[in-house]
Amino acid sequence: MSSSKLDPIDRMILAELQADGRMTNVELAKRVGISAPPCLRRVRTLEEAGYIRGYHADVDARKLGFEVQVFAMVGLQSQAEADLSRFEAQCREWPLVRECHMLNGEVDFILKCVAPDLSSFQSFLTGELTAARNVASVKTSLVIRDAKDEPGVPFDVLEARVSAAS
Repeated sequence: MSSSKLDPIDRMILAELQADGRMTNVELAKRVGISAPPCLRRVRTLEEAGYIRGYHADVDARKLGFEVQVFAMVGLQSQAEADLSRFEAQCREWPLVRECHMLNGEVDFILKCVAPDLSSFQSFLTGELTAARNVASVKTSLVIRDAKDEPGVPFDVLEARVSAAS
């Protein structure tokens, strides 16, 4: 099921669940204008097709004691597929790395990291990240404050694109 095969109700279901993944199926069905049984079938189909990857609480990292957020730009010595995959697997093992994205251009990967304090991040940086196999360079930027942190996708942009194509 590609995004072009999603009908307006499927897109409304996804938008509503993205905004509030805790609502009941009955409430969701009411919001999208269908009855509960077909709504539940649609949600299960969207889950099975991979449009819905999970349901998560949006926790406040700073309130939990993770005061430091850092973006690390990583350059590798080799960009052979086996080396890229090995680095990605290593990133999945590091708890402080919350996101890992491969880029094109001067930097091979950008990592979003969180840590309780600067000392903890420095220990990770020097003891694990820069010491990792195939890592040639690491440049870090400490986050001062968040101006926007909005998960998901902008469904209004998708709807405008779909309407324009019709």
